[in-house]
Amino acid sequence: MLSPSMKAACWLTTFLSVFVTGEMPIQAEVEPEFLQALENHTVTQGREVHFTCVVNHLSNYRVAWIKSDSKAILAIHTNMIALNPRLSVTYNNHNTWKLHVSNVQANDSGTYMCQVNTDPMKSQMGHLSVVIPPDIVDSVTEGSSAREGGSVRLTCSATGVPPPTVMWRREHNRPIVFRHEGGRERKVVESHKGEGLELFHVQRNDMGAYYCIASNGIPPTVSRRYHVQVHFIPQVKVTNQLVGAPIGSDVELQCYIEASPKAMNSWSREDSLVSDKLLENPKFRITETAVNEYSLWMNLTIKSLAPGDYGTYVCASVNALGKMESQVSLHRLELSMNGFADEPMVSGAAWQRARNLPTRSRPIASHAHQYLTQHLPPQLYALLLTTLQYVHTF
Repeated sequence: MLSPSMKAACWLTTFLSVFVTGEMPIQAEVEPEFLQALENHTVTQGREVHFTCVVNHLSNYRVAWIKSDSKAILAIHTNMIALNPRLSVTYNNHNTWKLHVSNVQANDSGTYMCQVNTDPMKSQMGHLSVVIPPDIVDSVTEGSSAREGGSVRLTCSATGVPPPTVMWRREHNRPIVFRHEGGRERKVVESHKGEGLELFHVQRNDMGAYYCIASNGIPPTVSRRYHVQVHFIPQVKVTNQLVGAPIGSDVELQCYIEASPKAMNSWSREDSLVSDKLLENPKFRITETAVNEYSLWMNLTIKSLAPGDYGTYVCASVNALGKMESQVSLHRLELSMNGFADEPMVSGAAWQRARNLPTRSRPIASHAHQYLTQHLPPQLYALLLTTLQYVHTF
């Protein structure tokens, strides 16, 4: 480019030459020149991109587009040479050419050249980098279930550009536990890095969802859910093995169950002539409340207790690995306005022990009875009274 002073000097020289000779001087041909550098691009796969080449003083020369790494000629002027429908060229009829690449793919990465056919040729280059979001490839998950004390291995592979990082996490941010031989905890972490996750000596609280998460800085981050099953024989525990309740009241027997795989749970009467499971009816109501994936409460409510309802009730759970049960003994409890009744307040040996209490205890019980019956529901008072009677026997 000429400075203003040089341009003025050239103009003055030309003017004097024309004034003296009467002829216009022959001008030297101006070489084509690039007005800006060809840009570099980083594009996510599937998007669109274009390179812009600005050339001044092109005259009769031509602009060509070339893929440098493959030496393939893509276009000359506005004529496409490459048989690729995703490539196109535009020209603004002045000095700007653009090479467009639509639906960019991984094999579009490389160096592109804008070239002018001067001698020697003039060219400039720009680089296209195609990045690809992470994707988790289908993989076979082996050993996603095991007996308690066994091993589980999960495998997750991911692709993408740049190569993604794979991380494992548990659902609800629960910890991942690695154990030594024998089941003792070795390491507890919130996440684990790597395509494989291997758990030894698994326990039932290792059961649940595990997420493989792949990321490489190109959104979106992707994840896949894997489920771990830990199998064990059912465990059954009743809240109280001895329950007392008066005639006509409602009573609830509580049973806590842990089992995997899923078990068949039931209540039954041990002392019944027919050992069938108890079913829902106006007398019995059975409710199940899940605690987590492998544990629940199964409660039996017996309504309007009658003499024939007292006895032993069995809470049972059975799955493919075995069966477990626990018992509740339901005793009759009779209330008296004078404290301890002359009739048994608890059936069986417990009443025989209660009758041996010192006489001086009776007035105390009477006053307590008057107070408690005014402030406590009958069922709660009956339970408290049963407990006190057993405490006094020791």
